[in-house]
Amino acid sequence: MTVLVLWLLQLVLAILFAGLGLMKLVQPYRRLTRSLRWPADFTPATVKVIGGAELLGAVGLILPVAVDRYEVLTPVAALALAVLMALAIRVHVRRRERNMVTLPAILLGLNLLVAAGRFAEYL
Repeated sequence: MTVLVLWLLQLVLAILFAGLGLMKLVQPYRRLTRSLRWPADFTPATVKVIGGAELLGAVGLILPVAVDRYEVLTPVAALALAVLMALAIRVHVRRRERNMVTLPAILLGLNLLVAAGRFAEYL
């Protein structure tokens, strides 16, 4: 996979996860439970932790490679976000919301592509 494709994927994923993470961190819990169904299964603190993880993952997708320091953290961040998406899929399947599985599945796959592409640089 070319470096340009990896960068584009990383940028798109970082923007998306930064937005999702900020939404969970900034919006009040009641508002989130009105617009999304799944947060009702979790405490407000857990939803904030998920948002923080998404925001940190977004930073991890870009910052290490951009500043040319600790570059191995970029594929680690991509793997962490992939795990988060696998857990999101599990929540939606458990809630019988199979129609909500598509986006997390796509994001899981894209994060795995970034992780594989960036880890390949170490082989």
